[in-house]
Amino acid sequence: QYLLLMAACIVVTLPLELVLGARVYRRPGRLAAVLAPIVVVYLAWDAVAIERGHWGFAEQYTTGWMLPGAVPVEELAFLVVIPTCALLTFEAVQALWPRLVGRNDRA
Repeated sequence: QYLLLMAACIVVTLPLELVLGARVYRRPGRLAAVLAPIVVVYLAWDAVAIERGHWGFAEQYTTGWMLPGAVPVEELAFLVVIPTCALLTFEAVQALWPRLVGRNDRA
């Protein structure tokens, strides 16, 4: 269920790239640079929190595929998908803002 939800998030925000010209997927190096620190820091945080018993993940909602540190693969999907959707939204607003306020610059 969780992976389906993450896929739905990507599908819902895809028009921001294709129609509104957010240009997030067209710059994969920039996207990777944004995602790398998020993924590294929060996967480590999750692994420590799971090890200490601070939180866990319901087995009925996950695939059972685990990353090192007993972190479900769904958590990696979350850490990639949600920031990507946020970046798509930000870039789409940046692209549309000049048209909305009647200016030709992206400032």
